[in-house]
Amino acid sequence: MGYAILFLVGFGLAVTGGVTMIAYMNFLPAGVSWVEYFLYISGRIECYFFPVGFIIMAFVIYAYPNRP
Repeated sequence: MGYAILFLVGFGLAVTGGVTMIAYMNFLPAGVSWVEYFLYISGRIECYFFPVGFIIMAFVIYAYPNRP
């Protein structure tokens, strides 16, 4: 049960971070360059949820006991 909860927490973090990064892409039509965009999201803590969530999910998938 712990693996499922940890996987769902990782999934939630990845979704939150991904949606936030997509939302910040609305700055691009306003004249912000890609370099400025990446510099901006690298300073936002909620954008770090995306890679952290994927790392947690990968850990759970790798550590889950595989019984035949």
